[in-house]
Amino acid sequence: MLKRILTGSLLLLLVSGTVHAQTYAFTGAHIIPVDGQEIENGTLVVRDGKIVSVGPAEVVEIPRRAQRHDVSGMVIMPGLVDTHSHIGEPSGGDRSAPMQPETRVLDSINPRDAGFQKAQAGGVTTANIMPGSGHLLSGQTLYVKYRDADVVDDLLILDEDGNWQGGIKMANGTNPRGNGPFPGTRAKAAALVRAEYIKAREYGDKKAKAAEAEEDPPPVNLGYEALLDAMSGKKVVHHHTHRHDDILTVLRLADEFGFRVVLQHVSDAWKVADEIAASGAWVSLISVDSPGGKLEAKDNHFKSGRMLEEAGAKVGFHTDDGITDSRFFFRQAALAVRAGMSREGALYGLTLAGAEMMDLGHQVGSLTPGKDADFIILSGDPLSVYTHVHETWIDGVRVYDRSNPDDRKFATGAYGASNDQVMHLHHIELEAGQ
Repeated sequence: MLKRILTGSLLLLLVSGTVHAQTYAFTGAHIIPVDGQEIENGTLVVRDGKIVSVGPAEVVEIPRRAQRHDVSGMVIMPGLVDTHSHIGEPSGGDRSAPMQPETRVLDSINPRDAGFQKAQAGGVTTANIMPGSGHLLSGQTLYVKYRDADVVDDLLILDEDGNWQGGIKMANGTNPRGNGPFPGTRAKAAALVRAEYIKAREYGDKKAKAAEAEEDPPPVNLGYEALLDAMSGKKVVHHHTHRHDDILTVLRLADEFGFRVVLQHVSDAWKVADEIAASGAWVSLISVDSPGGKLEAKDNHFKSGRMLEEAGAKVGFHTDDGITDSRFFFRQAALAVRAGMSREGALYGLTLAGAEMMDLGHQVGSLTPGKDADFIILSGDPLSVYTHVHETWIDGVRVYDRSNPDDRKFATGAYGASNDQVMHLHHIELEAGQ
């Protein structure tokens, strides 16, 4: 049974009819704030779902009524930010057309999927949930907090106007190719994308002219509205791409239509690191460390992180869950460091880089006073294979505790223990003779 807890940015403690903001102080930990130097014997204070202060024990003042947690010998760092996940059974476009920007994964996510608890066990607190890559454009993504939730509304990250936040999912290369109306070649794929963006731009021009002339606007086209959001920079395009030539095609399209892009997967990034850096595009890498998979990803190399870092590109990581397991997200950074990427760059890539790719850097991704109290408590160094996530906190609420047997099963269980969409039998006892 999934845990049910109070979620949201405010945690209220009722005492004798008076409302007090709950304050927690975590003491004795090695703290990795990400936006500053690591701190030995540090203290983290959070109140009302926000970070109040972080620093050396002798500097941070602990409020008198704070609930103290002695985490000596542990490590505290920001919650991990996954820029590419498929948890919650999200779906976007169908097979009727290769470009379907009007579809939204908001309308297809199952918030009661046990995959959310599995991700908590891996220390992931924020994610970009996306539809698949079988289309040139498969729909609009959703930025979420991995809170415990029964309805999707409780996962949403809202902007200052109360609107849910997300991006646009696009893809090129092998995945979106097929029989008509899907493209059969790479050149046709790029041509279809150009045609659709041009139509959206013409639609936007008609709206602007109608408004200027105080005339009725053209009928609303939800797909074109989404593409206008991309071209205006309101929504970031998260673009699945692998091969070096496909990567450069994405950069040409982004330059032509002015959309901001995060290059997702980017198996051949090391081959075109200088071109990527010069474009200013973000990169979200995945390190698939097992054989098999698609031919266009055959040159995927752990050195991409190092080469992109040296070129001056902006680098983060993702899981593509269930391609790689959210419980082992740290492995992405560890493999990059093994191949020469800096420790600081790799930890930034797991946290603040992802937040900035999703326009959430002001809110999550580092242990900065004023940001959301999203953090994790680890048993040791984050890049060590021996380290476990002991606790995960989101908005100042503990959503995962390894010492709780109901939580621990999501960290240690096999596929069925963290995928309640698969039929599996357990806890069945048969009497003798049955």
